[in-house]
Amino acid sequence: MKETKNVCNLNNCFLCTYSVKDWIPAIGAHKTNFQVKKGESIFKEGDPVKGVYFVYTGKVKVHKRWNNDKELIIRFAKSGDILGHMGLGNNPVYPVATTALETTTLCYIDLSFFESTLNVNHKFTYALMKFFADELQKSEKRMRNLVHMPVKERIALAMLNLKHLFGTDNSGAINIGLTRQDLSSYAAVSYETWFKVTQDFIQENMIAVNGKSIIILDEPTLQKLVDNANEGFE
Repeated sequence: MKETKNVCNLNNCFLCTYSVKDWIPAIGAHKTNFQVKKGESIFKEGDPVKGVYFVYTGKVKVHKRWNNDKELIIRFAKSGDILGHMGLGNNPVYPVATTALETTTLCYIDLSFFESTLNVNHKFTYALMKFFADELQKSEKRMRNLVHMPVKERIALAMLNLKHLFGTDNSGAINIGLTRQDLSSYAAVSYETWFKVTQDFIQENMIAVNGKSIIILDEPTLQKLVDNANEGFE
């Protein structure tokens, strides 16, 4: 992770959006910008918490060790998102790891200044509280899906979530290039299972795959799979 000078414009990230205007110069004075290469770690699971990060440009996976050597991708972060907030509890270590999926620029705020920001900027504190609540709801739904939802439906849900999060490019493909290992980790299935189910989806003309590109051809059918699976435990 390499420090870079005067990159972010103090306008777009979660922190700056909800802070009062008079506090923006203080953020500019205390922030540090870093550039991270594709595949490079930002922080590792178990590292001590020293601050929080905001994504200025790029995409990041947030992941956790699961079942010995396996990895579970918790979520993805893109421009404007916060990283490291899950380590702000009474046990000051990061409970997850973060890795850049492409060249990524970060804005870093050390913990003491971040706490000062919370005390001064009530709108930001309230927005962060709502963000935590939303993350908790998503986490609970995700754990429910991991326990109850069959693998085919989990893979369909993973594809729909990626399209919703990143949109599509000019060719109609989901606008993020992930390895099959990352895709299977996000759906919490084995690589072999991901490959088999995606081949079934291709044969049924629900998706098209070209290298790392996935095009959803029949979104209503994929959504119906997910909805039918959810009906049993809602």
